[in-house]
Amino acid sequence: MITLVLESLTYHGSAALLDGDALLGARSVAMRGREHEALMPAVAWLLAEGGVGPQVVGRVVCGSGPGSFTSLRIAGSIAKGIALATGAPLVPVSSLALLVASREPQRAGRFLAAVDAMRGEQYIQLFDAEADGSVHPIEALKLVPVADVDRLAEEFGATAIGPSRHGTELVVPIASAAVRITKLIDATSPADLAAWEPGYGRLAEAQVKWEAAHGRPLLAQ
Repeated sequence: MITLVLESLTYHGSAALLDGDALLGARSVAMRGREHEALMPAVAWLLAEGGVGPQVVGRVVCGSGPGSFTSLRIAGSIAKGIALATGAPLVPVSSLALLVASREPQRAGRFLAAVDAMRGEQYIQLFDAEADGSVHPIEALKLVPVADVDRLAEEFGATAIGPSRHGTELVVPIASAAVRITKLIDATSPADLAAWEPGYGRLAEAQVKWEAAHGRPLLAQ
């Protein structure tokens, strides 16, 4: 089955094309700023380069966050559009699982994936990883102060990794890492296209400011 994968936890988005558990191609693009957003062209390039028509795509996989509101929204919209147009199921997969699977070189161990949640906090989730890159979540997603990440990693006996980590454990999630977690993806139920959105974690800053200025939720009826 041909699977199209989109990932956009950070301001660097990526797309990958899989045939079963084989990687056919991958492409990464910048996503910060309207003039730089190029994820949809990357998808078109991948399909053309692989000689795959949209109607052949059997599944769309999208990183579900949490992460950058704008980037996740762009990738989620593209994923839903392609799924609606082709009839392919949309399978959301944890961006933090993709993050852990994106480590190079691969090694078995316990890893604490950490991503910026703004306001001095980070989202974290604990995973066990096999030598082949497959990952297994151990605990649910949590929101913690940045200062607690390294302490918690030590308590868990884990290595803290993430796109904003300093030093040797800097890891950016990439769509092509989905080839290492196909079992996890296969075990995930497709999303309801009418209701699904990525897990942004926090509201967009513009929405927070609007609600503060107006004293009510933006989506209130």
